[in-house]
Amino acid sequence: MACPGCAAAPAAANASRPSRRDIPSRRVEISLPGIHCAACISGVEAGLARHPEVRAARVNLTLKRVAVTAEDTPGVERRLIDHLIGLGFEARPLDSAALEATRVDAAGRDLLARIGVAGFALMNVMLLSVAVWTGATDTTRDLMHWISALIAIPAVAFAALPFFRNAWAALKAGRLDMDVPISTAILLAVGVSLYETMHSGKHAFFDAALMLTFFLLIGRYLAHLTRASARSAAAELAALEVHYVTRLEPDGDRDTVPLDAVREGDLLHVLPGGRIPVDGTVTAGRSEIDPSMLTGETMPEAVAPGASVRAGMTNLSGPITVRADRLGDDTLLREIARLVETAEQSRTRYATLADRASQYYSHIVNVLAITAFLGWGLLSGDWRLATNIAAAVLIITCPCALGLAVPSVLTAASGRLFRRGVLLKDGTALEKLAEVDTVVFDKTGTLTTGRPVLLNAASLPPEAFAVAAALARASAHPLARAIAEAHEGEAAPVTDIVEHPGLGTEGLLGGAPVRLGRAEWVGAEGDPEHTATWLCIGDEIRPLLFTDELRAEAPGAVAALRAAGLRLELLSGDAARPVAALADRLGIEAHTARATPHSKVAHLEALTHAGRKVLMVGDGLNDAAALAAAHVSISPASAVDATRSTADLIVLGNRLDRIPEALALARTARSRVMENFAMAFGYNVITVPIAYAGFVTPLIAAVAMSASSIVVALNALRLGAPPRRARAPALGSASPSPVPAE
Repeated sequence: MACPGCAAAPAAANASRPSRRDIPSRRVEISLPGIHCAACISGVEAGLARHPEVRAARVNLTLKRVAVTAEDTPGVERRLIDHLIGLGFEARPLDSAALEATRVDAAGRDLLARIGVAGFALMNVMLLSVAVWTGATDTTRDLMHWISALIAIPAVAFAALPFFRNAWAALKAGRLDMDVPISTAILLAVGVSLYETMHSGKHAFFDAALMLTFFLLIGRYLAHLTRASARSAAAELAALEVHYVTRLEPDGDRDTVPLDAVREGDLLHVLPGGRIPVDGTVTAGRSEIDPSMLTGETMPEAVAPGASVRAGMTNLSGPITVRADRLGDDTLLREIARLVETAEQSRTRYATLADRASQYYSHIVNVLAITAFLGWGLLSGDWRLATNIAAAVLIITCPCALGLAVPSVLTAASGRLFRRGVLLKDGTALEKLAEVDTVVFDKTGTLTTGRPVLLNAASLPPEAFAVAAALARASAHPLARAIAEAHEGEAAPVTDIVEHPGLGTEGLLGGAPVRLGRAEWVGAEGDPEHTATWLCIGDEIRPLLFTDELRAEAPGAVAALRAAGLRLELLSGDAARPVAALADRLGIEAHTARATPHSKVAHLEALTHAGRKVLMVGDGLNDAAALAAAHVSISPASAVDATRSTADLIVLGNRLDRIPEALALARTARSRVMENFAMAFGYNVITVPIAYAGFVTPLIAAVAMSASSIVVALNALRLGAPPRRARAPALGSASPSPVPAE
């Protein structure tokens, strides 16, 4: 599309319109792939300034997009795009996920291009070096060296630019990072080689400089791939978002509108194969949905009117109508995406230690290179030999492997955890999780589903049960729903049913009053040890007792943690009898009932003071403080907002069996980090004395150093292998010595 701004740049708009303060504003970003000059910027900004809904507009020519502050009205993004198209500019909705993927891919392509240049130049210089190695002398040798210089110098200048750029930035900031000795080694190898070539020396090391650059770039690219695998978590979540939806209008028509035009309460039509665009409630139609990308569940779920659905789920079998309840940033999908982004940006204490080690290491490397140069020069009097040995020492001790030791493991582990349905919200959580020796569970909503199940249905007389079912079907209370679900026969002919909020329901059976509800309302004494409601028929009062339904995966998860030697506790605000019964059923020896939020925190603090590293698993608002007090915490995705915000890890799909897997992976990641540190340290212990003694040329040093970096990166990538089904022995094999129960 032609650029209208290049032909005639419109003058900046002088007229200003009155601001409509009663309408809130929002930020809209629009892609402008066709802009490429200052006139384009002026044309876009001036054109948008004339739009009545625009309050401000700023073009980013580098990113080819415009950020617009506009009135928050339905469909404003679509109208702005149409306005820009009408001005002659190519405009599209901005896909943030695609942009991030493009940015990441562009960085990868840039590294690959530099690897290709370094590799191609290396092969050519190596071919020229063969002539020197096979005995070429005098003019022939000098010619080969000069041709090698003409190939190597521009190739190194281009391929090693990322290292030079980072090193210069570090030096300007007054610090040393690992790119400083790397850049120094590359430049020294090139400088020594050029000096030897200019003075007809027997040896030049252009191939060493190129090989060092080539293998360093390969290591940097492997680290990029590892980081990209972790970034893909956020990209996959963003890809689940729907940009345009079909809205049902009040007159019955269907209209395709941008997602930002949808408001709470709107009815949206979702066809089979389409993604659910909002968090909402099904109001019409029956279908099955695939929640796997969002929750990790692989089995389709049947939905009917009244069912809740989440943005990002896929509609499989039939058309449904969904009422929009939560939109935009309020959806679970967006919240999870924000948690992933937080995890990717976080750094752990291990990484900080690695950075500090690299800084100290840089000083040590420079001291070693200087002392090697001075020592050999003063002792032998051959300063050219001293320079070559100093270059070899500097090359072989480049701290690339040390710098890769931790970040490569963390990014690989983050991506692996996401694929298993666990979001690493805090970067320090992986380290803390590997140190855990005690797991404390909440009960309701964590080990249990949080849905009440009628416990004594079999002992109720059929006539009384039928009356209870009739009264329960008139109420939306969770206990009433549990009674209605448990009763399979016909309800009693109860009439004139009225619900009294907070008390229960009552009606008439054969003209006599019947009631179902709270103990004091029906005249019962109550049962403090059970969750119960009470049925009153005439003078007869019967309790209906309830229990929580145990999550199907809870016994296996608890057994796996116990097999790993972890101490397990149950900490609940529920009554003593159901807490003790659940603890006995799962084999949890230590349990506490009637715990308040304050007492939960006090209990965890006591465990911490006793030297325990506690993992707290909870979902309720009353667990938020306890989650913050624990060494590390995990919350299911269904937990309340405050709890999810406090937890260090989020389990998608509420799958408890993911917790032993996460613990096993954290311990494996810790082992990989220690292995990487050991390999980086051991490599230097072995190679530095050899190089210092003068037995290593810059070429051999380049091969050795690059090989150590690649080994470290490949060791980290082992965490990204396809996961196996978790088993208790697998966790136990990675665990420390068993912790005795107290």
